[in-house]
This record gives sequence, structure tokens and C-alpha cells, in this order.
Amino acid sequence: MAEELRRTGLYDLHVAKGARMVPFAGWEMPVQYPMGVMQEHLHTRAHAGLFDVSHMGQVLVFPKDGKLETAALALESLIPANILGLAEGRQRYGLFTNDRGGILDDLMFANRGDHYLLVVNAACAEQDIAHLRKLADVEIRPVTDRGLLALQGPEAASVLARLVPDTGDMRFMDSRVFDWQGTELWISRSGYTGEDGFEISVPNDRLTAFAEELLTHPEVAPIGLGARDSLRLEAGMPLYGHDMDQAVTPAEAALDWSIQKIRRKGGERAGGFPGAERILTELADGPSVTRRGLRPESRAPIREAVTIFAGESGGEPIAQVTSGGFGPSVGGPIAMAMIDSAIPDGTILYAELRGKRLPVAVTALPFITPSYKR
Repeated sequence: MAEELRRTGLYDLHVAKGARMVPFAGWEMPVQYPMGVMQEHLHTRAHAGLFDVSHMGQVLVFPKDGKLETAALALESLIPANILGLAEGRQRYGLFTNDRGGILDDLMFANRGDHYLLVVNAACAEQDIAHLRKLADVEIRPVTDRGLLALQGPEAASVLARLVPDTGDMRFMDSRVFDWQGTELWISRSGYTGEDGFEISVPNDRLTAFAEELLTHPEVAPIGLGARDSLRLEAGMPLYGHDMDQAVTPAEAALDWSIQKIRRKGGERAGGFPGAERILTELADGPSVTRRGLRPESRAPIREAVTIFAGESGGEPIAQVTSGGFGPSVGGPIAMAMIDSAIPDGTILYAELRGKRLPVAVTALPFITPSYKR
């Protein structure tokens, strides 16, 4: 019997807007609207796109002794990041790792003064909450009464400031609480598109009203999972379960920047997280393979699982595409794969597509220049 799909609080709004709904990570989600994936993508790059990301897991982590330091150090035993040094009202990107140095999930964590707010991937949320509950010194409170929206694009800030005036003062990776018509909003200036934007946690009973209010502004269009994927791919952002998983380490995933010096070899709080020995060795010495960009020379997109070879003929496969498709803003196909770290950017490799090998150039990530608010 098929698993019953969950629905976010915006399901009826998606249907009313003409969305095509698809199964995604146990949820029924909009993949595109009548505008179509290409135009949704370009609209977000030029104006502002509104994404329903209510399927993501929101989790509050409280210290049992009331001391935030206790919660920070507990989380640092699972996440290789400087959580203790994160200032109140700020957010960081981090990873849950396993004993082999692989990635269990990626997440955002924010310092909320007396506790932390974590946002985790939908498909991993139950696993992540069980993982967190192994910590003895903290209380884990999954958030079940809120949805999550992402407002992304160069006009996102001006639109949101009309509804919530003080949000314009936020910097990239700020995380603060605001009031909208008596409703408490949890807002971070962050996102998954390479554009300036915000992620907004809204109580379920006000979620539709807030989304509808945003959509009254002509700059804002509803955007589905299709364009969300092409936007993040252009921005060189990995997708869990595709570009990283439990067999891929932070350095291999090109996420070494998420591990601050204080947690590395020689740092004041070096190690102390699952897989530390392998992870810290790779950070110091470099991994043998790394997530890299690929630019096909033809117009044919190369998608996930396409095999990569070093030569035009013969030889063993050297990689598989982990994410790939058409980049509307780039104007051509783009992809990512785990490539030998010794292969320099600009090297021509070959993707095998329907029995033919097509040239692809190894390219630095991201494919576009991000425009975050600094």
C-alpha cells in the first residue's frame, strides 16, 4: 500500500494557483505552476519568488540547565562547527556527521538567546530528531505548529519590508523574531537560490494569509520544486541524497568552509564529533575527490547518474553526475559530480549520453555569482 503523503498548510493555495503537485520526501508538493519552470527560475533571479518549504523540519534545542553554553557544546558533539561562538541573532550552516566521516544531513542552526533553532531536511527530519535525542543535556522540541516560506530574489527585501518594516536592516545570516499583525514571525536572511532573500517561519493558522499577502505584490510569484532545483544547481549548492550522503565527507562535498578553524586540528575545540579523525585529516591534507562543476559543450543536458569518462573512447568510468540539468540564467546545461581533486578546472572530460560521449569542461562552482546581502 502506498504511503499517504502529508500536505503543508498551503496545499489549497497551491491547487488554487494551478500548481502541479508531486510526491517529495513524503509530502505532496508543487513542482511547478502555469508559468513553467524556466520562467519561474528567471522570475526569481529578476524579481522575487515565493517557495513553500513547510516540509522542512524545524526543531528547538533547549539546555536543561538553562545555560546556552550547555546546548552549544552538546550540539558540537554532533556537528563539526563553531556553535559556541555563534552570536545571538545569527545563523550558520552545519552538518550532522557519522562515525565514518560521512554526512547524515545538512542543516541551519540559529542562536535564539536561550536556545537554538535548527532547520533540517524533510526526508531526514525524523532521523535527525532521533539523533538529537541521544544528547542528555538538552531538551528537543520539534516545531509542529508552524510552516516555513522562502522569499528569494533581488526584490524580496523591498517586498518583505512593506509587510515587516525592520527586516530591511537584517544582514545575511541574521535570524530574528518580528511581529506581523500580532503574529510572531521567525525570519532569517538566507535561502537556497544564490539570491538575497529570507526564510520565514509562520504559525500554521496564519500561513495562508501571510503567503497570500506576499503574493498580492506584483514582484512576487509562487515557485515550485522544479525551479528551486535549477536555482540551487546554478548557485553550486548541494542537495542531500544526491550530491552528498552518508558515504560522502564534508571535504569531498566541498563543504569544508562550514567547519571553522576552532574545530579543526590545532583548534581550541578540535574534533569531538562523529568521524572527526577522517574529516580533520581530509581537511588538512585534501580529499582524493571533490564535488566539482561540469559545463557540457553541447546543448544536451546531462542529468543525475550519467557516467563520466576521461577520454572520448575506452577506459573505465571516473565519475557519475550527482546533479544536472539546464541552467536558465547560465543559458546552457550544467552539472555537478565527484571528480578527482588533482584534475584542474578547464579539463575536458566526457559524459556518455545514449551511447555517445559528449565533451564537458570541469568548472569552478558556483555557475553564477551569488548576490547575498552582506
